[in-house]
Amino acid sequence: MSTRAHLPGLRDRAQSILSAVGGATRDELGVIRESYGAGEDTALQILTEQAREMGFVSDTDRAGNLWLRLPEDQREDRFVVIGSHVDSVPQGGNFDGLAGVVAGMLVLAGLQGRHEAAPPVRVLALRGEESAWYGKAYIGSLALLGRLPSAALDLKHRNGNGTLGEAMSRCGADVDMIRRGEPLLDAARVSAYLELHIEQGPVMVARGWPVAAVTGIRGNVRHNRVRCLGESGHSGAVPRWLRKDALLAVAELLSRMDEHWRVLLQMGMDLVMTIGICSTSLRSHAVSVIPGEVGLSFEARSQDEQTLERFYALMRAECSAIESSRGVRFEFDERLFTAPATMDPGWIGKFESAWGHTGQALERIPSGAGHDAAVFANAGIPSAMVFIRNENGSHNPHEAMDIDDFLAGAGLLHRVLSGESLTP
Repeated sequence: MSTRAHLPGLRDRAQSILSAVGGATRDELGVIRESYGAGEDTALQILTEQAREMGFVSDTDRAGNLWLRLPEDQREDRFVVIGSHVDSVPQGGNFDGLAGVVAGMLVLAGLQGRHEAAPPVRVLALRGEESAWYGKAYIGSLALLGRLPSAALDLKHRNGNGTLGEAMSRCGADVDMIRRGEPLLDAARVSAYLELHIEQGPVMVARGWPVAAVTGIRGNVRHNRVRCLGESGHSGAVPRWLRKDALLAVAELLSRMDEHWRVLLQMGMDLVMTIGICSTSLRSHAVSVIPGEVGLSFEARSQDEQTLERFYALMRAECSAIESSRGVRFEFDERLFTAPATMDPGWIGKFESAWGHTGQALERIPSGAGHDAAVFANAGIPSAMVFIRNENGSHNPHEAMDIDDFLAGAGLLHRVLSGESLTP
């Protein structure tokens, strides 16, 4: 029978950290922790202070990510990383990303005085996972592994002011080294990457699962900015056959792509498509003006890379056809691609075995959203994820993770590493 790690105040500590970071980074609607910006800085400062109170050692790498460890664990063995991100989308929820870092801190707390029962563990608070600010996801983890494209450093902020490279430099990152693609971490020293995260969809709530093991993470192909250029004109003076209406061209494109999506789903393919941005020109649109320009974004996600490429090719082919039929032109910014990732079967099996003490099966679920775990997995590091049930979805202020579900997930991570159970 395994021993139980009794940690008085564990529940209170978790709630205190989550509340402190949430309160310090909240605006009138949700939290704002901008990638490589002020809110993210604040979150990392609070985590560093909390880690010091808990007796941990902290360090910052050359991409600005925060590392935590036990001071007494001086082993040179390969280590397990428990990580997640601390940034958020604009007016997002408090638990997206942050819960995973706090879970890692609880695991470290549970290993104090008994660290030799587990492999060396490092907790990693990553910067810049969200693409909402610069149009690029997984910035901190990609930079850490030498995989951030140099062109990403020149991406503009969503407000048009400043670049990612400038923001990273202000936060102390070694931008020159990152631009050269030099790894900031010896990946050979990492035996595994584990991540706890809230589920960002409704499946676990609907099925009554408090905790689940993630099987894989969808990859994505996207354009942050697509322009459809037609010809403006007077709404009453130009007949249909002479119009070059950019908005109708985009509407036709989206209708065609929705039909392709439906057919591919009927064929059993995994696919989602989203057009998160679509608008006529703020400078010139009016009720009586034929739209001459429409800006939009394009994103498709799938667990299968061939499906992504097939759907993307269909989109470009439809754009060409619509250009010919409607007299418009489509312009695309840089195509961004993130490969799908499969979680490590061995670690999934360990999660299932460690969950066995509950007397219930640990369910498996794919992740539709992207996570830093995909970056580590695609770099050849065995990676695995635990999802926590979460009400009201994510990327909004209404996330509602139950603290008992969270503690069950953190306890699973601790048990799979040490064989012991955490008790609040």
